[in-house]
Amino acid sequence: MSTRPEVSLAQRKRQLVANELTEAALQLLASKGFDAVTIDEIATSAGVSKRTFFRYFASKEDVVVQFLADMGTGIRAELAARAAGELPSVALRHAASVPLDECAGHADRALRVVQLILRTPALNARFLEHQAQWRDDLTAELAHRLGLDADTDLYPPLAAGMTLTAFDVVLRRWSDSDGGEDPAELIQRAFVVIAPALDTVVRK
Repeated sequence: MSTRPEVSLAQRKRQLVANELTEAALQLLASKGFDAVTIDEIATSAGVSKRTFFRYFASKEDVVVQFLADMGTGIRAELAARAAGELPSVALRHAASVPLDECAGHADRALRVVQLILRTPALNARFLEHQAQWRDDLTAELAHRLGLDADTDLYPPLAAGMTLTAFDVVLRRWSDSDGGEDPAELIQRAFVVIAPALDTVVRK
């Protein structure tokens, strides 16, 4: 017997509406540009009212950024799931690879959204805000994993910062190449550069 909680009909309906709004927004924004699209247009395209839109999202920026907002949570969760004795560079590379692999697996849709975010100042600013939270979360997870103090030890925030910088560089290279470069290969190459510094903690 499954122990997973059942998803209620109301939850499924809510998720369906959120997905419709997200898809409608992404299609409109990718074709017309961020500034040219209104919330009314997004709501109409999704077949809902403007009032319904605001039950799910605070702004049109939130619709787009939500596409990447969960990436930080995914990176932290993947790191927490890695074997305890694994080298930090290996564990962090695998953790950072998960959202990149998901983007590559849905390249047509993901690339449009990533390019929209990175090329629209308002969206890029929101994305950077999310990254700051990711860094804090990843710092906390690294400190827990290695038995360090996130407030006093330098390693956790530095390692988190290096990992997310590598992630950001790869995402931007993928965007700039119009999907021509492979994110999996890029993240491998990035970690070749930073791995020696990440693994100094285990050589003390």
